Amino acid sequence: MGRATRRVAACAAAVLLAGGLQTTLAHADTTPPRIDLTVLVIDDGGPAVAAITAELKSQGTPYKVVTLSDTGRPVITSAFLSDTVNGLPRGKFQGIVMPNENPFPNSAAEMTAIATYEAAFNVRQIDAYTWASPAVGLNYAQNPGFVGTLDGFQAATTAAGTSGPFGYLKGSVPFEDNDPNVNESYGYLATPLASLPAGASFTPLVDAPIPSTTSRGSLVGEYTHDGRKELVVTFVYNQYQQQYRLLARGMVDWITQGVHLGYDRNYFATHVDDVFLADDRWSTTLKCTPGDVTCPPGTPDTANPIRMTQADAQFLKQWQTTNNFTLDMLFNGGGSEDWKADHQATVDPTAGQMITDQTSYRWVNHTYSHPYLGCLQDVTVVPWRCTKDAAGNTVWVDYNTISTQIKNNFDWATRNGLRVDPQALVTGEHSGLLTAPQETSDNPNLAPALAANGIKFTGSDASREAAQRPVGPSTLTVPRYPMNVFYNAGSAVEETDEYNWIYTSKANGGSGVCENNANSTCLPQPLNTTTGYQSYIVPLEARIDLGHVLNNDPRPHFVHQSNLSEDRILYPVLEKILGTYRSLHADNTPIVNLSEREIGQEFQKRGAWNTAVAAGQVTGYRIGNTVTVNAPAGVQVQATMPTGTAQQLAIGTTAFGSAYAGNLSGWVAPGPMQTSVVLQLPSGAAPAAPAAVAPSIAAKSVPAPAPADKKVVPQGVATPVPVGPSDTARGATPSLVPGSGTPVPGKGVVAKAADARDTRGKASGGTASRGTTTGRSGNR
Repeated sequence: MGRATRRVAACAAAVLLAGGLQTTLAHADTTPPRIDLTVLVIDDGGPAVAAITAELKSQGTPYKVVTLSDTGRPVITSAFLSDTVNGLPRGKFQGIVMPNENPFPNSAAEMTAIATYEAAFNVRQIDAYTWASPAVGLNYAQNPGFVGTLDGFQAATTAAGTSGPFGYLKGSVPFEDNDPNVNESYGYLATPLASLPAGASFTPLVDAPIPSTTSRGSLVGEYTHDGRKELVVTFVYNQYQQQYRLLARGMVDWITQGVHLGYDRNYFATHVDDVFLADDRWSTTLKCTPGDVTCPPGTPDTANPIRMTQADAQFLKQWQTTNNFTLDMLFNGGGSEDWKADHQATVDPTAGQMITDQTSYRWVNHTYSHPYLGCLQDVTVVPWRCTKDAAGNTVWVDYNTISTQIKNNFDWATRNGLRVDPQALVTGEHSGLLTAPQETSDNPNLAPALAANGIKFTGSDASREAAQRPVGPSTLTVPRYPMNVFYNAGSAVEETDEYNWIYTSKANGGSGVCENNANSTCLPQPLNTTTGYQSYIVPLEARIDLGHVLNNDPRPHFVHQSNLSEDRILYPVLEKILGTYRSLHADNTPIVNLSEREIGQEFQKRGAWNTAVAAGQVTGYRIGNTVTVNAPAGVQVQATMPTGTAQQLAIGTTAFGSAYAGNLSGWVAPGPMQTSVVLQLPSGAAPAAPAAVAPSIAAKSVPAPAPADKKVVPQGVATPVPVGPSDTARGATPSLVPGSGTPVPGKGVVAKAADARDTRGKASGGTASRGTTTGRSGNR
């Protein structure tokens, strides 16, 4: 607060204490108040508040938003913030997110109400983005200090930050610099005031070197004063930027004092599709994939597919052991049988090796031979369309075909001693699910076939449908992210050549498809096909995928078995993701690697919880060391609590949650003979009972001039800057990954009638002789 606000606060405090808060203070010495587990968000429309709100929403933490620009918004008074329930003082909010230290320049009474409430109930406040000044316990950012763009800065947690809210990090907090032509950050590096009133302190939690000095300046710090604590953030950010994503969990833990509903994990899973099949190969000459409808009519089938060998399978097992990471194998048993037929063999060495090593992986049914299971495709035109009957109705692949594809693959696994998840499936190309623009609904035969075969979870394409949804009454989708490691590339040269075709303008020799969407971008020039994969594509894709990992996002990523063959181009991307993550995070915060079923169940529980929270059907509160949560019957509760927390049962206690990032967290349901979840915090976890607030407390802060607001929000924060042309998360850019989203036509393809081609889906893959049609795969 500025000087004027503090003077008003000092005068108004006595009135507030005599009014709305007098009951609280009367109980303060003996009875802990009730604190509802809801966060109040005062929203100014800026990206910093929006980022914190997005984190609360992602975690499933209840929050209430008051929008400052809304002329009909509630006035913040003591009655808005607190009341009495069953004779016990109640604080309605466990934390308050503010745009800055005082977003009420024309309403001193509102800021006074908040300050008094925070002191009385021991509630913390985040100043989402403010500038360095004595009003927040800092010197102005000068002598020493820095004001300006922080792109590329290397910030770090301090000793206090590592031992406090950011203990899940190893220390480094690098700032993004995605575009040298756009300012993507702005902030103030300043030192704490040397002289503060008795009882006041400023502790930097995240800082960075002040340029041209030997000093470090605070970027995130805890300002304790007047019986209150503020988390002072002096840089601006949006919800996607890595520097914020690294700190988001700790900011929520800080404001809630480690006790809140909802939780956060860092997830990463990788699905390898088409195992035992082979995938068609990109032609660096034709700029398309022979056998695929993106090639011009009459393109000969080169019959040079990409398939893993026994040596590739052996390497995969060793790689997983070395990197402590498990991949999911999505298999097509028919591919192995066709390979044996093509080679007049009784044994498939690749399948034999992987089945021998089967416990090293998780196995998921990908249908027997990977046919397209949506509508009957008419590929006499480009792009393809759905076949229509005489009455103009869509002709769908029938129930028996779908069911047989699922069952035959399970049966093949049983005959070969392969243990698979009986409830999980991913159809070839996610077919059967709606695929716009050709299919605006699911194949009506899909849901009954899934139910008949006991399928509870089926994969979907997150670039088309990001959210989980039901497919009939028995099955839910599991959205999967496509990686920009293409299904039709076995070598780095092929991958880079196709990447150039997709993401380069026509003037620079590309397809130009990147020019046709206002939200997409093109490479400034084609990548060197010899070096471009390692120097550009690998770090770019790793940064995109790491953004998903850091976003509490369980969605798996999918690639193809071709990427584990020949040049084995998938491994550098995975190693970059895992290596970067592990260099930033402490051992107490490992990557969580879930199966498809576990991911589906996580989304299912989140959906029920979020629906109940949005409907106001969840109440959670804390009285001293006891947390009580009420939710509708059948809805599990998600929560984060301090280490040592136990669930209180009707008789005795039981363990709560699992250890992650220095806390306990997880899903929990009421015990037998209970209708509420009751959690008992460890001794000492509860804040001290609030002390009576003297009327003059708000006047104790350091007086300082109140110059005009100097906070700057650069365009690169207000409008997120993509990591690169293939980053679809930070804008409405369609996915151009082959087989996902918008198809990219090959050289010479025009949208007109074309010759009919094989549409039976993927065949076996493998080294087929030229002229054969088995041993290859044309779809994704």
